[in-house]
Amino acid sequence: MIFGVDFDGTLSFGQWPGCGPANEGLIKFLIKRKNIGDKIILWTCREGKELEAAINWCRSQGLRFDAVNDNIPEVVEKYGVNSRKISCDFYIDDRAVAGNVYKLLEGVQYE
Repeated sequence: MIFGVDFDGTLSFGQWPGCGPANEGLIKFLIKRKNIGDKIILWTCREGKELEAAINWCRSQGLRFDAVNDNIPEVVEKYGVNSRKISCDFYIDDRAVAGNVYKLLEGVQYE
């Protein structure tokens, strides 16, 4: 599975351009998913120093990404192009219709 996750209002509940407080439940969920082999993409509007601050903050929380604002290499290889829209199985975003979908997936095993 590939998860695309937003930063502001999703991983971090703070006010832009700050980082934190952490959405601990989501971060723990994503770390567990990564540990079983899923891929995590940070999908955010942040750029420059604000983006670097978000990436470093996530690392300090124990969360590392397979890609940032980009597709993972396996997807690019599969389709032969790197689309502007990231390809993933789930988008987790505070602006999504179901921003808490990760809670529904807790404990679900996928093949």
